[in-house]
Amino acid sequence: MNTTFLEKLVAVQGASGDESRIKDFILNHIKKEQNTWKVQPKIIHGKGFQDTLLLVFGEKPTTAIFAHIDTIGYNIGYDNELIKIGGPRAIDGMELVGRDSHGIIETELMIIENENGSVNYKAVFERTIDRGTVLSFKPNFRENDEFIQSPYMDNRLGVWTALEVAKTLENGAIAFSTYEETGGGSVGFLGKYLYDNYDINQALIADITWVTPGVTHGNGVAISMRDKGIPRKVYLDQIIGIAKESGIPFQLEVESAGGSDGTALQESYLPFDWCFIGAPEDHVHSPDEKVHKEDIKNMIAIFEKLMTKL
Repeated sequence: MNTTFLEKLVAVQGASGDESRIKDFILNHIKKEQNTWKVQPKIIHGKGFQDTLLLVFGEKPTTAIFAHIDTIGYNIGYDNELIKIGGPRAIDGMELVGRDSHGIIETELMIIENENGSVNYKAVFERTIDRGTVLSFKPNFRENDEFIQSPYMDNRLGVWTALEVAKTLENGAIAFSTYEETGGGSVGFLGKYLYDNYDINQALIADITWVTPGVTHGNGVAISMRDKGIPRKVYLDQIIGIAKESGIPFQLEVESAGGSDGTALQESYLPFDWCFIGAPEDHVHSPDEKVHKEDIKNMIAIFEKLMTKL
């Protein structure tokens, strides 16, 4: 497994609301590599699409992969206060990086416990950082024979999966969405465009789930039967049937909470079927997100299979 490009992906800053750099990075990669793909896609982006990106392959696309490109992080408030973007874990001394009008920032998070029991977070830095500056976990990509551990496997691993599938995809679409970590915001108009222009009404969500007592490392990609959202059972059964026939290892996930681009599709007015499929990770929303390499391989393989069968 060559993870060189994945390591580059996780190093590009792109917290919710600040996705322009990661969008441009992905777009440049596509333009460079698409001539080696089986089918050259139609690339849709620009005015009216914010920092999202759509790829449409072939004459008869039926299914879209949705992969969000944004991450969690922090904004600088007043006096170097840190305000969460999404739900990052706050660990005293964790390293954060960014840039403001004065230059590059490398700082640490300090947890301040107040007398009333509340908690504040502050960036330890020799000067006041510009208000609104976005800070992210410092890149720290680690790999051994079994695991990859890095900030932002959620969801750069989903993005990487989609780009791996793109190499051989003949008919289908890939939607690189934004704002997922803060509750969605682009899935509605991406879904509408695909539905109105290509009659696509089914989706696979390429994202990363959690290691739990029921979903563990090394036992296959997780097919989620539900989280906060509930996929339509007919569509879910079709996906599970294809997965069983393929022989690709997978686990069934059943959760009561959590959401994704699939939840945003379900909450829209669009008649989209959807299913969340992703490798399980440990140390969620931290600088040490950990995923088993066999689960990554199975994630890519099952997306490749489903995009030819649905």
